[in-house]
Amino acid sequence: MTTRDGGPQPPRREQPRPAEPRPAPPRQARAPRSEQARGTPPQQASRPVLTKPAAVLDEAHLGDIEGAFGRIRLDDDRRSGLRRRLITFLAIIGPGIIVMVGDNDAGGVSTYAQAGQDYGYSLLWTLLLLIPVLIVNQEMVVRLGAVTGVGHARLINERFGRFWGWFSVGDLFILNFLTIVTEFIGVSLALRYFGVSPYISVPIAAVLLVAITASGSFRRWEQAMFAFIAVSLVLVPLALMSGPHYGSIFYHFVVPGVQGGVSSDAVLLIIAIVGTTVAPWQLFFQQSNVIDKRITPRFIPYERADTTLGAFVVVGGATAILVTAVFAARIPGVAGHFTDALGVAEALRKQGELYGALFAVVLLDASIIGAAAVTLSTSYAFGDVFGIKHSLHRKFKDAKTFYASYSAMIALSAAIVLIPGAPLGLLTTSVQALAGILLPSASCFLLLLCNDREVLGPWMNPRWLNVLAAVIVGVLVDLSGTLVVTTLFSSLNSALAALWIGVGLLAGALGYVGWLRVTRSRRPAREPHPRTTMSATDRLNWRMPPLALLKPVQWSAGTKLAMGMLRGYLVISVVLLIVKAVQLGTGVGGLACWRADLNGAEEAYAGGMGCERITINPSRMSGLPCIRDTRVTVSAVLGQLAAGSSIDELLADYPYLDRADVLAALEFAAAAVQSAPGFSLL
Repeated sequence: MTTRDGGPQPPRREQPRPAEPRPAPPRQARAPRSEQARGTPPQQASRPVLTKPAAVLDEAHLGDIEGAFGRIRLDDDRRSGLRRRLITFLAIIGPGIIVMVGDNDAGGVSTYAQAGQDYGYSLLWTLLLLIPVLIVNQEMVVRLGAVTGVGHARLINERFGRFWGWFSVGDLFILNFLTIVTEFIGVSLALRYFGVSPYISVPIAAVLLVAITASGSFRRWEQAMFAFIAVSLVLVPLALMSGPHYGSIFYHFVVPGVQGGVSSDAVLLIIAIVGTTVAPWQLFFQQSNVIDKRITPRFIPYERADTTLGAFVVVGGATAILVTAVFAARIPGVAGHFTDALGVAEALRKQGELYGALFAVVLLDASIIGAAAVTLSTSYAFGDVFGIKHSLHRKFKDAKTFYASYSAMIALSAAIVLIPGAPLGLLTTSVQALAGILLPSASCFLLLLCNDREVLGPWMNPRWLNVLAAVIVGVLVDLSGTLVVTTLFSSLNSALAALWIGVGLLAGALGYVGWLRVTRSRRPAREPHPRTTMSATDRLNWRMPPLALLKPVQWSAGTKLAMGMLRGYLVISVVLLIVKAVQLGTGVGGLACWRADLNGAEEAYAGGMGCERITINPSRMSGLPCIRDTRVTVSAVLGQLAAGSSIDELLADYPYLDRADVLAALEFAAAAVQSAPGFSLL
């Protein structure tokens, strides 16, 4: 209790206090000991008070937990007994499994399918290694959300300054927007399998997404997400019907290797698998969704279980997609020639109509879930940064700006997919490159926030978790840096780039550890972890104070140097990426037409239909000439024709091509040989 001017009210004699009052307004939380944890005198902290977590930005984030499978009342403290704990878990489950399944989106389906079609079972080990990465990263944002009540974007902005805050949010907005575009590409491909025009499928999907999210009920939104997750379970029978070789699957899960040997393309695909499974938007989404579901510290163990379950579900789904793609690759002419997810569905159709139809349903379902989660993470961040109401508990009229931002992003993304001739291949490449740029900064800030005493107090990372998280962040920085470098400079070997970046990171880490040991005597003694000075009850009731009352962040000299280097890397990468995108979009560098450089002389090919149908994209098939924006190379077409296949037989193997594509490949080959003697298409 405090006086009007904010000072502590002196204790006074009172009659024996009545029974503890039940909170009348459902949006007010009772935290009798949290004030003591923040410094209120014990004699007042022991009295029951009605308050709310100090830093929560939207009052709709306070109140009863309303999940898809149950409800937990604010004043319900009963948690003993197995049955009661199971009921609590069912009410809590949601943010963890939704963020994980949402990560198996259209891009994820395509990436896992490519791994299976081009490399068989040999890359399954990468999926197994991603389980601890997902659990460690997402568990940290669970604590941040439950303890602070503030979204990831707002915390970065408040604790690390406007540059980092606006850079993170701006990059997130652009990245998420491009990702949503790829989700609608997935919708159009999936329903094209059934003969539905994109001009019908994409608008319907957009309306469905807006209707689900703008219902004004968090519980209804979560129930809709679980309905889509239930549909994705068709992957289980699909994988079982695909004739899996269980011995090979188990072997490649535990023994790392690459079918055909380590190559630049294989390294880039491994990076793509990691990038599509560990994405920056996941951090922003789950933290805000935990807050919106009103999960508090006492429910953190249940949300950890939800997150762990989600990690196994996402890897299980990825495995099923890869196994199904291996089955599709048993069709002659399919293995090693991945085009897109629709190509996999068409190949499966030759194994049986049911196979192709189920895979198309999986692609459609994954695209819907991904679009819903990615768009919502953007709207959450928008609300955090600009201080507007941003909760699914609110009706549309009560949070117009929040829902309008969601609807606008959905509508604009869908419209781009429907533009004739839109550079969808360039947009897909930009998604991967931007994710590579944002991931290092997002991972570093996540680790810094989880070691901030002002933010997490007794919920800070223990030392063993910091070591594990630092190793994970280092690996992610290495992979994302390799992706960015090879995207900007396509002539570099991906394996060597990853090796040298890794060596540089390791040298930097060893140097930092050595510097810490040398300067250990000059540094003040490490303060004990706040957890060791609090009781279990105080820890459960501890919440972050208002943002304005937090002490400023104090970085060591080493941290300042590292963050300065990170800022330079980010600025340079963004500038180079913009230059590269302009080059690719305008045809400079070879995206629109082939440009061969031989013996110092540039010869441009600009003849006939080849210029329209043959594309060169440095990020696709190592820059080899391909048919349109697919992954079917000119050399693959010529190879089949040289092996004696007729054009009709070739088109049967590649149903998404037409006769004009084959003729364009022949014309392109003739022009390339004529204009550059000795030029190799291989």
